[in-house]
Amino acid sequence: MPVDSSIAVASRVRSFKYAIRNIVSEAQRVEQAGRTVTYLNVGDPVPFGFGPPAPLVEAVRRALSDGHNGYVPSPGIAEAREAVADEWTRIGFPATPDRVLITGGTSEGIELALTALVDPGDSVLVPLPTYPLYTAVLAKIGAEPAYYRTDPARGWLPDLEHLASLITPRTRALVVIDPNNPTGAVYPEATRRALIEIAERHGLTILADEVYGDLAYDGPVPPLGRLAPDAAIVSFSSLSKAWLAPGWRAGWLVVGRSPRLDDLLAAIRKLADGRLCSNGPVQYAIAPALRGDRTFQAALRDDLRARAEVTTRALNAIPGLSCVPPAGAFYAMPQAKLGAGDSDERFVLELLRRTGILTVYGSGFGLPPDAGFFRVVFLASPNELESIYRTIDTFARDYFKA
Repeated sequence: MPVDSSIAVASRVRSFKYAIRNIVSEAQRVEQAGRTVTYLNVGDPVPFGFGPPAPLVEAVRRALSDGHNGYVPSPGIAEAREAVADEWTRIGFPATPDRVLITGGTSEGIELALTALVDPGDSVLVPLPTYPLYTAVLAKIGAEPAYYRTDPARGWLPDLEHLASLITPRTRALVVIDPNNPTGAVYPEATRRALIEIAERHGLTILADEVYGDLAYDGPVPPLGRLAPDAAIVSFSSLSKAWLAPGWRAGWLVVGRSPRLDDLLAAIRKLADGRLCSNGPVQYAIAPALRGDRTFQAALRDDLRARAEVTTRALNAIPGLSCVPPAGAFYAMPQAKLGAGDSDERFVLELLRRTGILTVYGSGFGLPPDAGFFRVVFLASPNELESIYRTIDTFARDYFKA
């Protein structure tokens, strides 16, 4: 074999896409050309002046100084698992510590659960638009996403009839992201109950992505399992968003009490053993977070509501753009009215190259490229957002004239 031949990579990598991060390479080229880039692509509060509460920082500092720097138990330290179980029980989804795993952020928990549950060729119901981690993991394990529509005309709520029509004998799970990334939607109880009913009728496991549960503007959203504690539900959350510590990668999954989930729990624990453990020192912040003062979250929700209102008002005032008001988290999914032959990716890249504003095109979340959707992260201050949206207004007026 010639010494200069390229090393072949696994074929699964070709279908592994993660637009939120992939688009950064273009932003870096724009920066190298001398333009400042405003990053509105990643839901990381820290660059915008937010940060974790001081007691959590102190808990991690103390863990480090007390010598908690070795491996910890694969499922997580006992005090963290107990705190998660107590909190989920308190808010309506009864749990015991032996059914809790501490994970490297919500992302690792999702990957562990999907890997344990889904075989190659199986199907998983994911919302459209979706958070691209799900489709990336499914591509890696050789499974297929089945996209169920959500309707922007109804506040991005799921189309339940369309969802049910996608179920086949190979369907294994239903992903529910509520509050939602990328749309900012919050589902009413009737929709949540209907999703549970469909899943239970067809013997599906619900993977409930609830990382934004404390960031709905009208107050915390209880776990989906509160409505049906004996349903086949796995709940995921973390310190990343509501405690403003995404880089700590401190998350957890809670496997519902139904005996139907016992084999899945055992499989997840087996896979977790193979990665030894998640970050040890930061696990010592989980109990102080869940059992400590959370009044800061009310102020955070108010801050996000104000930013959402600025975003909705400003984007809807731009000719050629429309935006559904978000009800939680820090994302909006505006739509540009594209001309024939145009694409959301071209719109987003032109916005980046001409203005330095980086968003993410909707097709990165599974939407049709010609639909013109793109995701905005609105964590900048209201004054900064006003300036950003004025720049987008100028760009859009010129773009749609061309």
